[in-house]
This record gives sequence, structure tokens and C-alpha cells, in this order.
Amino acid sequence: MSTPRRIQRRALRADPRELPGELHPVLRRLYAARLQPGEGVDTRLASLLPTAGLHGLEAASALLAEAIQADQRILIVGDFDADGATSCALSMLALRAMGAGRVDYLVPNRFEYGYGLTPEIVELAAPREPHVIMTVDNGISSIEGVAAANARGIRVLVTDHHLPGAELPEAAAIVNPNLQGDQFPSKALAGVGVAFYVMAALRARLRALGWFDARGLSTPNLADYLDLVALGSVADVVPLDRNNRVLVAQGLERIRAGRCRPGISALLELAGRQRSRVSATDLGFAVGPRLNAAGRLEDMALGIECLLADSPDAAAPLAERLDELNRQRREIEAQMQGEALGHVEGLIAELAQGELPDALCLMDQSWHQGVIGLLASRIKERFHRPVLVFAPADERGETLKGSARSIPGLHVRDALERVATLNPGLVPRFGGHAMAAGLSLARADYPRFVAAFQAVVGESLDGDALERVLYTDGELMPDELNLELAGLLRDAGPWGQGFPEPLFDGRFDIVDARLVGGGKHLKLRLRHEQGGAVIDAIAFRAAEQGWAELDGRVRLGYRLDVNSFRGRDSVQLIVEHMEPVG
Repeated sequence: MSTPRRIQRRALRADPRELPGELHPVLRRLYAARLQPGEGVDTRLASLLPTAGLHGLEAASALLAEAIQADQRILIVGDFDADGATSCALSMLALRAMGAGRVDYLVPNRFEYGYGLTPEIVELAAPREPHVIMTVDNGISSIEGVAAANARGIRVLVTDHHLPGAELPEAAAIVNPNLQGDQFPSKALAGVGVAFYVMAALRARLRALGWFDARGLSTPNLADYLDLVALGSVADVVPLDRNNRVLVAQGLERIRAGRCRPGISALLELAGRQRSRVSATDLGFAVGPRLNAAGRLEDMALGIECLLADSPDAAAPLAERLDELNRQRREIEAQMQGEALGHVEGLIAELAQGELPDALCLMDQSWHQGVIGLLASRIKERFHRPVLVFAPADERGETLKGSARSIPGLHVRDALERVATLNPGLVPRFGGHAMAAGLSLARADYPRFVAAFQAVVGESLDGDALERVLYTDGELMPDELNLELAGLLRDAGPWGQGFPEPLFDGRFDIVDARLVGGGKHLKLRLRHEQGGAVIDAIAFRAAEQGWAELDGRVRLGYRLDVNSFRGRDSVQLIVEHMEPVG
């Protein structure tokens, strides 16, 4: 990560005096900087938004209820990431619990079929003779795929959260909070969140029809699936608005209590995380990547089967394979990142002023298309620029797959739409969100696309957006650097996209420092400039940041963390930024 040009402390949005008095003063300050006025900190399940207002639920629940009552075949078509996998697993489990006797899933192999419900996927699904196809975490742009299903007499229910285009598929029902005119207050639901609401509406309909009593079925408790909702929401990096915080907090509560899928427990164990103390960060950085590795390198069916496993013995070998794939993914990513940095250095050398353009587009014929999204994220973090990374989509290399990651100030999906509008035929397929998107491109059109994309970004971004700013929550005093507060911060929140994990700044004297992890990371012992006890700290990737040479007094941006080692808890600072004090 490049050095921030300035540190800025977060402004308070809400009045701290309106928050519960029993909150720790530091927590009250943190919440006041993140909550909207009058929003509150309640994450009880009772505060979850009701289904009313989410357009399409009436038609969706009617379609699924009819299929269940008639014992029709339901086929779930998912995406090949963690959000898609959790959406698929949740829908499978809930439909089975509600009496669906013939429900199955199909996840396109990204290397053969690409993304979403395409005509080719409908052709692949046809031998299974589904009466209903339900898409999860995809489908809103599947115009041709839905038409192909309709032509075969297969009814389609689209459940998605991606931004729709100008034309919608002619599905029997569509549920997406981002549809124009949809009144649902939370537009930030992940695909698994949308699936959860669809299942809630279906349960209500079947209960009203007397279905459960007539069949002698127990009415399923959908809260039992909130571990999946929490995992998919955090892994997909959707903004944690109030409704998503409720979903994630309740899912974390169930995981900590041991009421979660055996596959999630197995992945946490392999990652060295304590289930009883799991945080949103653990889901995002430990479980999510292992689950995503299946879709990136092989087939997401492996991840879905891990989530569907009904016992620890069944889950263990699947989780171990996911862990192995994740190690392979890290090796591939490390090689690609080194090559990408070489490309960027060459780009800088070519420019007259030696400065980066407003957007970075990188392509290499040897890169793995399953890892380009991760690479785009790493390069974006390092250079604070919107980044698009491309890799060949097939062996001939005539088509490229691209993955985009953006910075605050640029809605990257809208930027791609602008490029497509100004250059008809240049971008045959694209989709995504404000901060992440994907696209397809003819290899021969790559130079023209780069010029068009950089021009659009240059028009959209001002100079301030390209300045890296480190937002912090102010200082902690020496007596606040304690285990109690570190534990409170870990268990509060939940923290994530749009509701960032607490980050503090302050001045410390380096007592001693040494490189660890093969010379990559810096282990420190520090003392606050105002005194107090010596405290441990770790700065990851310190060598590449140039921090290993610093000594004396430094200004840090840091997180207050609990370090658990050999059954003993201690306070540790996780250093995110380090600069000398002149």
C-alpha cells in the first residue's frame, strides 16, 4: 500500500449523547462517526426490515409454492463466488426444509460457460428437465438465457442484487432491490440476502396455505441459515447498512454459539480461527477466500457441497480441499502481482512526467482469469487508482475477461456503461457494482478500450479523489490500550464495507523492532508518547512499504487487536500506516 498523503479523522455523523449510555465511551465515539442520525445500534433480529416493499416477492413466492405443491423439479443456478455459493446452499436447504422433494443446483464453470444464466447453461440444464429455474446472485442481465428457458417451457425466477441494465429479462418473477421503483429501504443486500428474503416470503405463503400442517412438517426457522447470510454478505463486500449489520451480527452470534453449518466450522478451524470468537473480519479474510478458491481455480460445486455437508466428518475433506486450492491461489496471485507491478513500473517509465494515469489497465496473456479480481484489488490498494485487469478467456486468447476495482468517487459499473454508450460494440458484456465490475472484450479492441476507459475516468474523477486519505477515529490514550477495549472492539460492529473497522492514530516510540516472516513483516515493541506500558505491534508487508528502516518516534495508523497465542490473550496493535515524526 502506498503511503497516504494525509491522515484525516472521521467526522461525527450522529450525536454521541443519543446513543446508549452503557456503551464504552470509545464505542460511542466510533458509532457516532458511522451511524446516520437516529439510526441506533440495535442488531437484534426483531429490527430486521420486513419483506414488505421488496418488489417481486409475491410472484416469486407464488411460483415456488406452486412448484413445491406440484412436486416439480426446481433447479438453482448460482454464481461461482462466495455470495453465489452461500445463496445456493441457503436456497437448497430452505426449499428442502419446506418440502421441496426435487431440488438441485447447477453452477456454471467460469472457464467454460462464463457468468450467469446463458443459453448455453439452459442447454446444459435441459437434460435435468427442470420446471423452474431459480437464479441466485445472477440473472438480472440474462436476457438471452431467460428467453432460451422460456422457449423450452421452463419458468424462471431471477433473484439478484446486481444493477440492472436498460432491458430486463422476461422472467416469470424478478426479485432485486435495485430494480427501478423498488421501495425496499436496503439497496445493499447481497445475493444471499435476497435469497433469504425470498425464502422468508415463501415460508409465509406456505404457512398461510396450511402446507406445513397438512404435510406434518415443522415450520423451518430461517434464522438457522443466517450463518450463510453473514458469510456471503461479508465475502461479497456489500455495504453494511443497518439491515445488513443485523443479518451479519445475527449470523455471527449463531456461529459463535456453534449453531452453524459444519462446513463453516471446518473452514474456520483450518484457518486457525476460534469459532467462539469469530468476527466479520474472519469471515472476510479467512473463510471467504477459501470458499472462493473453488470457483477461481476449479468448480464452485466443491464449495457448495462443503456448505451443504451435514456433519463434521462429511465437511472435513471438502474443507481441506478448499484450503489446498486457496494455497494454490495465493501462489498464482503472488506471481501475477509481481508481473503486474513490473507492468506498472514500465507504464510509469513511458509517461513524460513519470506519474500514473487516472486509471490502470493491465493485461497479460499468461494470467489466470480466476484470479484477476484479486489482482485488481491488490493493485488498487497499492496505487489508489481504479484498476482493470484482463486475462485470456480462452486458449486462443481472442477474447479477454476483465475485472475492475474502483476507489471512492468512481462508480465503475457506470463508467463501463459510459464507455459502451460512447463506443457501440466495444464492450459486448459488462455488469457489477459501484466498486467492482466485470466485462468481456475482444483482444483486438484492448488498446481502444484502454484509451476510452481512461478518458471516461479522467472526466469523472477530480484530483482530490486520487489523493490517498487515511481516515482514523482519533487517538487512544495509554490507559485505553488494554485487553478489555480490544475485546469490545472485536465483538462490536459488525465492521465491514461502509461501516469500517476502527482505526486509530497516535505517536509512539519504537522500543525495538525486528523483521519476521522471511523479512516481509515487522514485529515491534512500542510505548505511547505519553508513557504507559510497552505494547506489542505487527506491521504486515512492512519491508515493501519502507517502514523497516524507521526508528525513534513514529506516527501510526493502527487497529487495536487481541492476540491469542498458546491459550493466552494479549493486546497487539495491527499497524496500517507508519511515518516518521520530524
